[in-house]
Amino acid sequence: MLPRLKIDYVSDIACPWCAIGLAGLVEAASRLQGVIEVELQFQPFELNRNMPPEGVNMGEHLVALTGASAAQIDDERRNLTAIAAEAGLAFKLDRETRIWNSFDAHRLVYWAEQAGDPLLLKTALFRANFCDGRQLSNHDVLTEIAVECGLDGARAKEILSTETYLDDVDERMKLWMNRGIRGVPAIIFNERHIVEGGQSASTFVKVMRQIAGLDPAPTSAGA
Repeated sequence: MLPRLKIDYVSDIACPWCAIGLAGLVEAASRLQGVIEVELQFQPFELNRNMPPEGVNMGEHLVALTGASAAQIDDERRNLTAIAAEAGLAFKLDRETRIWNSFDAHRLVYWAEQAGDPLLLKTALFRANFCDGRQLSNHDVLTEIAVECGLDGARAKEILSTETYLDDVDERMKLWMNRGIRGVPAIIFNERHIVEGGQSASTFVKVMRQIAGLDPAPTSAGA
């Protein structure tokens, strides 16, 4: 039998590093196919719980949050775009890029766990947000993305127009906050080993092999 890893991927669809980290993790799992059995589950998190549906300008938000200059924000945007490209993601970030409220998108991912392919939907939502500039707080846009991923459009509309899965998603968010998660992405392996940040595929391969017992862990540090 292959060694098995249960992976909880705690992330916010509004977080670019979460998109980069997922791309790296998926590529790592692909490289280890036939070597390690992976069970991946997405866990919701909101970095900005009070984000209005109309969103805010990303640059202005970061300036207010960190005190960085406009030039520093531009540098960070270019850095993010370059790192995303290494992960196979064509980010299109500019001074008009907005941060959207992500709660309803999380509800669709929760539904997709039961009705479809949550990885396909999660990946599509990240791509829509950071590569295509689509408004992820807009119910029509979310429904279109769900349909593009093979999910039932009528059911997606019904979920988004009601409070379906609202409590379920909220409870999951609170669970991970109660477990000490304050930033994302946070990737928890077998409910005990945590890796933080948008890591590369090569880094994830090393970590996964070590946790699965295929390679010795570093003597000076652990995951």
